[in-house]
Amino acid sequence: MKTVKIFIPFLFIALNTIAQPDRWQQRVQYNMNVNLDVHANILKGTQHIIYDNNSPDTLKRLFLHLYWNAFQPNSMMDIHSRELGKIILGNDKNGNPVQDWDLRVRDRIAKLKPTEIGYQKILSLKINSITQQIIEHETILEVILSNPILPKTKVNIETIFEAQVPIQIRRSGRDNAAGIRYSISQWYPKICEYDNEGWHPSFYVAREFYGVWGDYDVTITLNKNYLIGATGYLQNASQVGYGYETQSQKLIKTNSENLTWHFIAPNVHDFVWAADPQYKHIVKEIQNGPTLHFIYKNVDSLETKWQYLIEGVTKAYPYMAKTFGPYPYKQYSFIQGGDGGMEYPMATLIKGPSLGTAIHEWMHSWYQMMMGTNETLYAWMDEGFTEWATYRVWNFVQKDTGGFIYRGNYNG
Repeated sequence: MKTVKIFIPFLFIALNTIAQPDRWQQRVQYNMNVNLDVHANILKGTQHIIYDNNSPDTLKRLFLHLYWNAFQPNSMMDIHSRELGKIILGNDKNGNPVQDWDLRVRDRIAKLKPTEIGYQKILSLKINSITQQIIEHETILEVILSNPILPKTKVNIETIFEAQVPIQIRRSGRDNAAGIRYSISQWYPKICEYDNEGWHPSFYVAREFYGVWGDYDVTITLNKNYLIGATGYLQNASQVGYGYETQSQKLIKTNSENLTWHFIAPNVHDFVWAADPQYKHIVKEIQNGPTLHFIYKNVDSLETKWQYLIEGVTKAYPYMAKTFGPYPYKQYSFIQGGDGGMEYPMATLIKGPSLGTAIHEWMHSWYQMMMGTNETLYAWMDEGFTEWATYRVWNFVQKDTGGFIYRGNYNG
């Protein structure tokens, strides 16, 4: 009996060890070189992607997101919104019917002209130098692989693509309500996530996102009058200027009409950027914290509100770090753009100078941007944590105002 008593615990330990899953995540490296024509609103680019299949599965197909194809009449997003508009929730105070659609979208997509729509076209796609068969399903591109991607191997993917920046309707686009020229999010052919549940080729129908962790090396060329705010660390500040250069760096001016910006973003699952010729750039250093970049439209009437936002966010960070842990990247950018507030790695797009929105969007970094949860299926997980955390941070920042409670004035 003594032998059995000794043996059984070790047996359970052995079985438990054997039963542990082979944990894995896919991995990707993006090297992208793009050129934006600010007159035609056309973005042309190339991608060199290294895709690591760390799964135990053999992949016979590959899927990529083409988000901007949603901004075309009769797209899934357009039809979805117009169908919601047929549902009447009641009447407003003036007796007008209240429709159940997103007021930012409504039936706007259906009314877009050919020069106003968004599109993303793959002109060429090769894997390990072999041209692949591709099938476009609106916002999803299916790649029928000529050779399967074996478990624990990597492949080289090369694409040539062209996109038209849509009139700003939902998150992405040009010429938003605040006059920001370009809010460039969901802008590149992006590999869909593959996890233990399989592929996640989620159509873009007003959903949020799910992405593969990886490293981004992005070069952007556009008219030199435009200032860019983006995910990642700018690598050529002395060639760019615009407040990114340090006092010790000598600015190298260009005689060219265009300017090239080079960003690197390590260990993130998306990349966003925005550009405008009237952006103002404020840099704020936080002791024992990240460098904060505030990039917004230079409008005198809003300057006081932006300064309030800058001071409030700076005041909030020590409490955020103490309560939820230090922010792990060396910088974060608050960029005016989009249609409300939307979180991205190392940056957010916010429509205007709302401190509550800025805090909320940055707090997403302590959950979704560090954990990479599937927002397309489980948005409540990220939003639930972020809303709770925002209440705590907001009340800390506003503690001298008599206990004012944050009311969720974000619009993500």
